[in-house]
Amino acid sequence: MLMQLSLAALLMVAVVVLLLWWPRKAGSAEQTQTELFAERLHALTQARDNGELAAEDFLSAANELKSQFIGERQAALAGNNTPWLAPLSLVLVLVVVVIAYSLSGHYRQLADWELAQQNLPSYGERALLNKGEPLSEEEISLFALALRTKLANEGDDAVAWYVLGRIWFSQGLVDDAIEAFEKALRLTPERANVLLSYAQALLVTDDADNLQKAAQSLGLVLSKDPMNKDALSMLALIAQERGDLVEAKAAWEMLLSQLDKNDPRYNMIEQQLAKVSQGAAGVSADTKAATSAGQNAAVDPATPKRRIMLTLQISDALAAKFKDASLFVVAKAAEGPPMPLAVQKLAVFSGSRQIELNSNMVMQPGWGLDNVGQVQVSARISQSGAVAKTAGDPEIISELIELKDGQQELTLSLE
Repeated sequence: MLMQLSLAALLMVAVVVLLLWWPRKAGSAEQTQTELFAERLHALTQARDNGELAAEDFLSAANELKSQFIGERQAALAGNNTPWLAPLSLVLVLVVVVIAYSLSGHYRQLADWELAQQNLPSYGERALLNKGEPLSEEEISLFALALRTKLANEGDDAVAWYVLGRIWFSQGLVDDAIEAFEKALRLTPERANVLLSYAQALLVTDDADNLQKAAQSLGLVLSKDPMNKDALSMLALIAQERGDLVEAKAAWEMLLSQLDKNDPRYNMIEQQLAKVSQGAAGVSADTKAATSAGQNAAVDPATPKRRIMLTLQISDALAAKFKDASLFVVAKAAEGPPMPLAVQKLAVFSGSRQIELNSNMVMQPGWGLDNVGQVQVSARISQSGAVAKTAGDPEIISELIELKDGQQELTLSLE
């Protein structure tokens, strides 16, 4: 965008210099005046794109700059012996300025910004209070734009940062979401819903330091609400990830005691509890079942109700290029929270291999393959080693899969 604006500004300078110097050989003062206009316009645009200048402030400053420049040009050309030259040059200057704005995408951005500002209240009601139709993806992006503008104009606001974090997390912008939640927590450090969302985003990163931060956030929630179901379930998962089966067992037991037997999460939590209980007693409940190609899958004591058997083919060239990367195979719901339903993290391999995703591989109680009707399975080579996608990561995503009990077969290729 800046390159296009710079080219347009240079074009404007060239046209003005040609018109004003060719017939009259104007002095260096006129050249300096024209170049100064181009430089100031470029600086304003750069400030807007960097977030240092709000859209409405940019528009006001740019219009003032244009008016000032045109007024100076009119004064300079007032004594010109060629009467047709002044109006013609001014028209051409205006045309070039319009082209510069068009190339920079300013008008489109301004239209989106105005629409977002007008609809901010209704977006908030639909997203937060469930009034009316759910927001579309485009409306969610406009909602985020309106919230960013509100924060830029009115200063920090804990609710705005929290909602913006939830939007970014739903869009897969995990790092941005974490930063937004941290800003919300600086303003309201003990707010339970922000702490839970922050912990959830940290868990997705698959980073040891972030795992510790997530545990600390959940500890704050439980210090105020010892029976918080969401905090207990995430804390149990963190303990299992660390291999602390005693702590995991205590968390699952506390959570199970709060649920009715008719609760859809009850059986799954019973299975998790049986798994960690056996491990804590010295009986290996995490037996690894090697596949024909050497891939390992966690085996739950109970037979999974649903299973997806993926045959994944990775080309030799891709495997060689990303030999030190990690492979993530993820099942996500077609609708609902972005938290994966089942995940496998493997070393990158060459050739064909079978990988299993099943209903026992839950990351959050009540959110697994048994709880949804449609899923998409993705296979991604992660250069960073984290679940969150980064630029340049090769990825393949399946069509929607209608889930049913038992085993389903799927084939994907990364080439």
